[in-house]
Amino acid sequence: MKFGIHSGLWMTRWTDEIDPIMSIVADLGFDGVEISLLGITLERAAALKAAASDCGLEITCSTGLGVDEDPTSRDPEMRRAAQAALENAIRITSALGSRQLAGVLAAPWGVFDPTDKAGRAERSAEVLGRIDPLLADEGVVLGIEVINRFETDLTNTAGEGTALAKATGSPRIGVLLDTFHMNMEEKDPPAAINKTGERLFHFHVSDNDRGTPGSGHFDFASCAEALSETGYDGWITAEMFVVPGHPTSADLNIWRDIETDPTEAARQALQFMKATFQ
Repeated sequence: MKFGIHSGLWMTRWTDEIDPIMSIVADLGFDGVEISLLGITLERAAALKAAASDCGLEITCSTGLGVDEDPTSRDPEMRRAAQAALENAIRITSALGSRQLAGVLAAPWGVFDPTDKAGRAERSAEVLGRIDPLLADEGVVLGIEVINRFETDLTNTAGEGTALAKATGSPRIGVLLDTFHMNMEEKDPPAAINKTGERLFHFHVSDNDRGTPGSGHFDFASCAEALSETGYDGWITAEMFVVPGHPTSADLNIWRDIETDPTEAARQALQFMKATFQ
């Protein structure tokens, strides 16, 4: 098991410099840092890869699609734009030296059309399936994030995310489960993990308020047991957003102090993650 943390914990804007954050992450003892590809260009990748290597960190990547990059759309131009955006993200992931890309990739944030849910899922799976050759060439795997009903109507549960991943026909496309979203959408989070099985490619942790895992009411122990039962041995990555008042905070609806000190929250998170999942 490897333990990572999302750099967004310390970022005020997605374009912030990440090198100083890497130093903090390394000093805390994490194995890796997760980088949002929002604001990251292919030209920046080599320098970021070198900075992570200098800190002894591995990189995982996350990203999302814009409203004009919609793989679920009936408009073929929007589907082509989604494919192009995903292919660019895969190339950047590879250039960063990472083999792991996950995020809101089945549909853009905040796009809802429940009357055509089945059609949209089918179109999304078709678009995602087309990127399989590039995933193979670059040695990258893709995790479709399962997120709550206020952010999408397409993949709210592990069952929906797993079905869509399988529908792509690609063995390199799986699922990202996140305890913050599972807390809202899954009646039985351990059962959701077991249902995802070998399609579980990445795992995010934060507590029910998106703060430090172990500080709220989410049952991490039972999820750790389920992960062990499924044979999951990948990344456990803390994805916490805890400080209001920044553009990144507004994107994620953080309106109050969830934790007072991001670095101390990260320290406590790693201690809890090692005690619970290792």
